[in-house]
Amino acid sequence: MARIVIADDDADIRELVVFKLRHGGHDVVPVGDGAAAVEACTAEKPDLVILDVMMPGMSGLDAARALRQDAAMDGLPIIMLTARAQESDIEQGFEAGADDYIVKPFSPRELASRVSAVLARR
Repeated sequence: MARIVIADDDADIRELVVFKLRHGGHDVVPVGDGAAAVEACTAEKPDLVILDVMMPGMSGLDAARALRQDAAMDGLPIIMLTARAQESDIEQGFEAGADDYIVKPFSPRELASRVSAVLARR
């Protein structure tokens, strides 16, 4: 069981991800934007964070960069979960520090598999 922060401003997607991950036995902390994700990661010390790219205020890319600059978050796996599917978008995600990049629409089963794979590499 892992503690996972999920940040997405779309409540329906956030609830779907929370449901799937909790069904898999994980402890999930849902938040609605990038700034709240950074705060939750600082407070909760999760095993993984899943970030949407396009969110109001602080984007997922900015949140990933902030987490990568925080020594206390060293080694925290980051998965981007986003509708941004262009090659340049994916490149930006990895440059910001993502360990994996999942494009919406996505399969909840694939998401669970990728979460497991990223956690196993940790």
